[in-house]
Amino acid sequence: MERLERSGRWLRAALARGRMRRRLPVLLLAIAVLGSALKDSDLVPDTPLQNKRNPLNVYFVKVAWAWTLWLLLPFITLTTYELARSKFLYGRTKSALLVLRRLGALLVGTAVWYLCTGLFLYVENLTGECSLQAKPGQPPRLYASKQECRQDSGVWNGFDISGHCFLLSYCAMMILEEVAVLEALSVDHKSKLRVVINVLLVSLCFLVVIWVFMFLCTALYFHDFSQKLLGVLIGLSAWYGTYRFWYLKPFSPGLPLPNIPLSSKKYSYSR
Repeated sequence: MERLERSGRWLRAALARGRMRRRLPVLLLAIAVLGSALKDSDLVPDTPLQNKRNPLNVYFVKVAWAWTLWLLLPFITLTTYELARSKFLYGRTKSALLVLRRLGALLVGTAVWYLCTGLFLYVENLTGECSLQAKPGQPPRLYASKQECRQDSGVWNGFDISGHCFLLSYCAMMILEEVAVLEALSVDHKSKLRVVINVLLVSLCFLVVIWVFMFLCTALYFHDFSQKLLGVLIGLSAWYGTYRFWYLKPFSPGLPLPNIPLSSKKYSYSR
């Protein structure tokens, strides 16, 4: 328990400076560029991580949004309620309404994930064709989608925007934005709530480490440079468009630090 408290305290101090939120987008872009350069130069050694069936890819990246969603759900609920109750002296009803509003960020994130992955598949189907040797005596078949091609054991060649680069960058940035609430939250050291929040904080930061590491593996082993660059740019654009623009507006889920003047929010989130 003491080790958990030390870990939580260290992470709070590291996140309070805001450097991670400011530097991670640049780091992700640098990884995409340098990783692609190493891949194209054949300087990347063979490792189990180049196999799409590796455990990190199967049990984490393939369900990255689910991991992010189910850890942020209790974190946002507990921290927002506690912040509203203790910092702003809201009653139970108003605190609950604020929690529901902030949880709207998860609905927005789910919509972003669903729409973007659908768009990526549409682009791949629109730009691709199936590589499949026709059977003797049969005319070549025209395939309309990647799914139809794969059903006949073919290989679909289309412009495959990196869904990994998009989702991992978006999830990592969203987590860092949401844990910023700890800059203003103060919970008694001996309370059970602090233990729960520390567990969630450590878990979320562990997820960010996995997302960035697997982003690096994607940059080193998979996709063309343009596909990876477009994926990460869409992910960062989705983050910027929500947390740096829309969530500053009155009719939005709002930022993790509620009821602070917009000028203060912009200052806090840019330092």
